[in-house]
Amino acid sequence: MFYRVIVFNSLNWQRSELVSVALPAPPEKKSCWVGTFHATSGLTPGGRQTKGNAHQGREQGEGLDMDNYSADMQNDRNEWLVYDNEGKLVSSQVSDRDLLFVASDVPGIGYRVFWLCCGFSDLDKRLYMSTPIPHFTDRVAKKIESVNTVSLNGERWLLENDLLRVKVEGETGNLESVFDKINEREVLGKGRGNELQVFQDEGQYWDAWNIDPNYQQYPLASAKLIDIGWIERGDLRSCLRVIRRIGKSEFCQDYILEFGSSLLKIKCWVNWQESHILVKAAFPINIETDFVTYEIPCGAIKRMTKFQTERDKAKWEVPALRWADISDDNYGVSLLNDCKYGYDAKSDELRLSLLRGSTWPDEEADVGIHEFTYAVYPHLGGWESAGTVQRGYELNLPLFVKVMPWISSEKSGGRLPQVYRFLGWGTDNLILMALKRSENNQYWILRCYECLGREAILKLESDAGLALGKVVDLLERDVAEPSVDFEGGSCEILPWKIMSFTLDFMV
Repeated sequence: MFYRVIVFNSLNWQRSELVSVALPAPPEKKSCWVGTFHATSGLTPGGRQTKGNAHQGREQGEGLDMDNYSADMQNDRNEWLVYDNEGKLVSSQVSDRDLLFVASDVPGIGYRVFWLCCGFSDLDKRLYMSTPIPHFTDRVAKKIESVNTVSLNGERWLLENDLLRVKVEGETGNLESVFDKINEREVLGKGRGNELQVFQDEGQYWDAWNIDPNYQQYPLASAKLIDIGWIERGDLRSCLRVIRRIGKSEFCQDYILEFGSSLLKIKCWVNWQESHILVKAAFPINIETDFVTYEIPCGAIKRMTKFQTERDKAKWEVPALRWADISDDNYGVSLLNDCKYGYDAKSDELRLSLLRGSTWPDEEADVGIHEFTYAVYPHLGGWESAGTVQRGYELNLPLFVKVMPWISSEKSGGRLPQVYRFLGWGTDNLILMALKRSENNQYWILRCYECLGREAILKLESDAGLALGKVVDLLERDVAEPSVDFEGGSCEILPWKIMSFTLDFMV
């Protein structure tokens, strides 16, 4: 049985990323799927030691007899393989009930088709061992009682790919080291990275809106490590889970390092039960600079790290959208996020505000389960040349994957191109904001902005035959005297400019 895996890219530049596919049941054996095989001597959620490997259809604590492992593999497993549109085998990795593979060269605002098929093969080279430990889901917060004694004895935990080497401190769950292998440079400064700093935060009349300006004078006990262990360790992705407790709340954080990626992702699930508490994730940086750059809507702004006036001092907490960046002339580090917009900075440190516990006007405003992700992105040069803007968008808008059974073109009545680009352009500093029907439903509207503070040329490239029509404003009204000149189907866009166009279909 063949399945089409359609990988869609909603951003306007070509991307190659690790994607995940939920494995369908093979038609000849519906109960068979390829899942994670847990490691020998791994801790189960109940704290018991497993003798062998657990798999779907058995309790996690039961495990397989390792002597019969090969027989089980031959008799009870099918192997899923991924091919690109040219018929080349794509590297893949089994992760729980999903299959990971690298979706390469997916065009901007377009898609690429891959093929998923099921065959019989020895999976030993494709499966890796992992240790199951307690975890959260997005609906249920489970109380953690098991403790991994190995981690509390000072074991060092290492994640590594071709770009980064990351060490996690076994006693605390903090980052001990993030080493840039390409530039041979330690990213973290003095101290530990991703330290969860806890402060008392109360006494403000507008409780839900205002942080106590003096919160740093009231530090509370640090987060306590509950458990640490591997979720997966493969060639394409490694994931180390750290569980910590703050008061009555539990933080489950996955350190994720993917093949070919210079991002260290930190995926979080939190069962938040605190009041008048502020939690920040702190990252000391091996750089010292007078300015930090923050993303703002359709732009970026520099702010000082060494306050000189009362006005500067009032900016002890500042908003940012997808990223903040601390860089000198040669090197920098960006701290990306997907929904946490409060930052503060020193000349050698970035901190991200994660959670608060306000009680007015809603006594339980933030109580419950939270899920969010942030990432550390070390890079050569400044944020402009490093593509920090693009990395922030990619964290927030991952590639979209759709699995469909194969149907012949004769039966479906049409033919789906293997690779297709609806719309795009070759300019790095133009970011798509919207591709939509106009409010009067007569046109398609393209809206974009310039993101680096320098001029850009917009020239459309489209497999659908789209071309620039006329300039409109943000309310989609015709601009009486256009400030741009179309030459050869392209136009010049000024620094930080937002531009909207109608689109024409070329016959």
